[in-house]
Amino acid sequence: MNTIKTKTFDIIVVGAGHAGCEAALASARLGNNTLCLSISLDGVAIMACNPSVGGTSKGHLVREIDALGGQMGINIDKTSIQMKMLNLSKGPAVHSLRAQADKKDYHEEMKSTLEKTDNLLLKQDEAVSLIVEDGEIKGVKTSIGFTYYSKAVVLCTGVYLQGKIIIGEYTKSQGPSGLAGANELTNSLIENGIEVARFKTGTPARVDLRTLDLSQMEIQEGQDDIYNFSFLDIENNRKVSPCYLTWTNEKTHDIIRNNLHRSPLYCGDIEGTGPRYCPSIEDKVVRFADKERHQVFIEPESQSTNEMYVQGMSTSLPIDVQIAMLRTIKGMENVEIMRAGYAIEYDCINPTQLDSSLMFKNIKGLFAAGQINGSSGYEEAAAQGLMAGINASQYINNKEPLVLSRSDAYIGVLIDDLVTKGTNEPYRMMTSRAEHRLLLRQDNADLRLTKTGYEIGLAGKERYDLMLRKQREVAEIIETLDKAKLPPKDLTALFEDCNETLPAHAISLKDTLKRVNITLDMLSEHSLFDSSNYMKDSLFQAQIQIKYEGYIGRQALQVHKQKRMESFLIDNIDFLSLKGLRKEAAQKLNEIKPKNIGQASRISGVSPADIGVLLIYLEKERQLK
Repeated sequence: MNTIKTKTFDIIVVGAGHAGCEAALASARLGNNTLCLSISLDGVAIMACNPSVGGTSKGHLVREIDALGGQMGINIDKTSIQMKMLNLSKGPAVHSLRAQADKKDYHEEMKSTLEKTDNLLLKQDEAVSLIVEDGEIKGVKTSIGFTYYSKAVVLCTGVYLQGKIIIGEYTKSQGPSGLAGANELTNSLIENGIEVARFKTGTPARVDLRTLDLSQMEIQEGQDDIYNFSFLDIENNRKVSPCYLTWTNEKTHDIIRNNLHRSPLYCGDIEGTGPRYCPSIEDKVVRFADKERHQVFIEPESQSTNEMYVQGMSTSLPIDVQIAMLRTIKGMENVEIMRAGYAIEYDCINPTQLDSSLMFKNIKGLFAAGQINGSSGYEEAAAQGLMAGINASQYINNKEPLVLSRSDAYIGVLIDDLVTKGTNEPYRMMTSRAEHRLLLRQDNADLRLTKTGYEIGLAGKERYDLMLRKQREVAEIIETLDKAKLPPKDLTALFEDCNETLPAHAISLKDTLKRVNITLDMLSEHSLFDSSNYMKDSLFQAQIQIKYEGYIGRQALQVHKQKRMESFLIDNIDFLSLKGLRKEAAQKLNEIKPKNIGQASRISGVSPADIGVLLIYLEKERQLK
């Protein structure tokens, strides 16, 4: 095939899913001439699976993306049709915002954003091979005959690499939602020494709203409180649509059990490893055989379509079985399927081949982000895309990469887990993965990360000034409450209303607020504190910092210890020749090439004894120098 040399770009982003969009926008907004290639422009920011953003731990990622100057939070705020704050009955560390999206609006809004961004060219074309010279990326070649040169490339290929759709006995080589797959790029990765794996994910059927009896289901409304993912708090005229809850039953389960021999998952037709934390309905019935029923949420795909997403019923069973099992569910007795549920297999890489900037260790200038790195989920992909876009820009401009630690952000936990530990199944972010989650709350993502985004050049001045105002107000609120010391007689009415024991001596309003049943709103209602001059976010933040002061302090000490471990830097050690290290540990360390002792200690197969050997070696080296 004849190729055409085009002009050189600073950065090329391959893919325009959730990772690709964030990578391309970050690159362009940082002043780099950026090309974003999408196998189909109809697939830009497509929600191929669940039409939602956020949720437990994922909401944290979206808030962090926004604080750094990314786009996902702004985009979902503009296009959501329902918002809920999850886990409000629990502590603030696990509060997580979740939005139901209008998936068509989400796609169109993000595509429009890319098209209007300076320095960014969006094109429909398929990258089929990498141009690598002397261990450095030089560009890509495409299926229609173009050769594009660049200083850096970011791979955000999602589930398109040799994608294979599976519905029972039916298979087809393609990407999600009927889009074309990318069948050639994998070979180029392998030719360039990149280790490739095979993963699987799945999605449920989409059904016709007109064939559902919603009166037989429980309506699930959003919350009336106005929530936003973006700290910019952009005004929007949010359209609202409810979801509905119903349940599977024994008839449903019997149909599934009787057809397991036709399930690609159980008869060996699926080769890829699937997500542990998002099982198919076949998996649920087999693994949780004691459960009499499973939740099924009926969620609108968009306000401009009758397609409804059947949350909780991901499947790759044959279409006749899908119809039969859905018609056993209350309110779905006459259901018609518009799009069948399916599994999709795809190629991804072993993420331990990347360093903490998401650049390949053996190919300079080549970055990877999103599901190609073995993760699952829109939010995990967008977070990696943002960081890869930032670091590709840092790389070509000879600047130090932006690497967030595990104590800085959920994004730091996500990337460190992938590049240090790797993953043998699609990786999903969870609050339990973050050891410092009380410090990494979604409500303080702006206080943690906006300064970093501003210094990099991605977060704008409006966002930075808003964060500084919040910072000042929180400090002022805490100081005011700490100075206001009142005798018991002035607190009697408040303590009685809140069913709290009245103190024997004078107490500050700060210590008063530490009581379980007392809130800042109650202090205001009893005219003990004037909250009228402060932003809502500032009041909420001050209350959390006061109520959880002891716990926050203890976690801050843990962070200090961890950072001390990360201060022991490792540079150019031949671990295989280091005496005292176990063979497994030496091999793992040589493969991962950790940057510091902290990262080395998190590598699977490296024991505390091995870390002790490394510390002794580093101390000897320090003394010699």
